Amino acid sequence: MPALLVLALAVTVAIHPEFGSFDAQSLAMGAMPLAFAAAAQTVVVISGGIDLSVGSMMAVSNVLAAVSMEDASFGQSLALAAAIVLAGALAGAINGLIVVFSRVPDVVVTLTTGFIWGGVALLLLEKPGGGAPEQFLALGAGTLFTPWLSGALVLLAAAVAIIWIPVQQSRLGLLLYAVGSDRASALRSGVNVGLTRFLAYVLGGLFSAVGGIGLIMTTGIGSPLAGVYYTLSGLAAAVLGGVSLAGGRGGIVGPVLAAYVLTLIPTDLIFLNIDPNFGQVIQGTLIVLVVMVGGLATLLRGRKR
Repeated sequence: MPALLVLALAVTVAIHPEFGSFDAQSLAMGAMPLAFAAAAQTVVVISGGIDLSVGSMMAVSNVLAAVSMEDASFGQSLALAAAIVLAGALAGAINGLIVVFSRVPDVVVTLTTGFIWGGVALLLLEKPGGGAPEQFLALGAGTLFTPWLSGALVLLAAAVAIIWIPVQQSRLGLLLYAVGSDRASALRSGVNVGLTRFLAYVLGGLFSAVGGIGLIMTTGIGSPLAGVYYTLSGLAAAVLGGVSLAGGRGGIVGPVLAAYVLTLIPTDLIFLNIDPNFGQVIQGTLIVLVVMVGGLATLLRGRKR
């Protein structure tokens, strides 16, 4: 993924030689919500599940932020953002409880709860509106030290480091990979599979809520339908970033970098005066190629053994 991102950036600079610090800031802002959606999907997929409610949970947190922060001060906005992140974790916990105790396939459960969260977002805000204090929005739109270092990039790196690194280095991280690799073997080894899967959905909801807050930093307003795009795009970024849909393999860095690659594709098409909707064709083709290359590499390793 680092090599693919460098290649994508090189193509962008070749197409648009005037690429400068403002373009870098726009890229960081545009990719931030997708990167958090990819992180949310990644945690759940590593544990052997899937979450089709990520986009809807992002929409709810985005709308909650827009409605509650519109007349709030900067300090109040920070407190509200923390509360919204906790609410996202609670939404993820509801997903996890239903999946674990009902034993209904997670595809069905999260697709259903996705409709529920989407309805909640529409009840809170029927059409795009609301807002947040300029100081709060500047956390993502501003820069640090140099015009090339976007606040959105710093927030993304900080959030991933604060949330994911402690999990990955802890026993929970080991259990997530164990359950995703082989649920039956993990159970025979004494792993609490249900609790591990539940915590994966909690983390997924938490990342989704952070993504929704990142979305209001990007657009400046709340939109109840804004999250629709991010459910499957987040999953696509996870797959492109090296996460196995079978579970038990991958990490968050690859999907986050993949989010930047997927954001660059429609940008390059705009520079080339090509319909940016064609980017979905390119994104899908790229994902198929990456999956095929990964499958071929696995096959070759198996033959060498």
